[in-house]
Amino acid sequence: MPEHPLRFASDHPLVQRVRGLCMRYPEAAEVIAHGRFTFRAGKPQFAIVGAAHEPDGAVEFLPDPLEREALLERDDVFVPLYEGAYGWLAIRVDAASGDWGLLEELLDTSYRRVALVRQLRALDAAPVVPVAD
Repeated sequence: MPEHPLRFASDHPLVQRVRGLCMRYPEAAEVIAHGRFTFRAGKPQFAIVGAAHEPDGAVEFLPDPLEREALLERDDVFVPLYEGAYGWLAIRVDAASGDWGLLEELLDTSYRRVALVRQLRALDAAPVVPVAD
């Protein structure tokens, strides 16, 4: 099976910013899959840097089902190819000027959707402190 080329280098500003947000969660792991950096709560993914067939920077996440339609009304949110069939959404993000507060909230929701009970207990015992921009 051929390896997929990396969409973004490990030191790309978008990867670094998303890594900084994701790796603060209990049992978070960074895994390269299909040429993209994925962030996992143990085994299940909760964030993916780069959307398939999307040339610009985007981050995929699992939204709160009750917020899905409102998110899709935004110009920067879309249903990504492949993962979109499983409920994922993606948001276009510029590493220098993106809406990092919103992305931080979306990633928190995404993590909570896939995390195990023990991970959620650990998170609630020592909550992730929001990153100031």
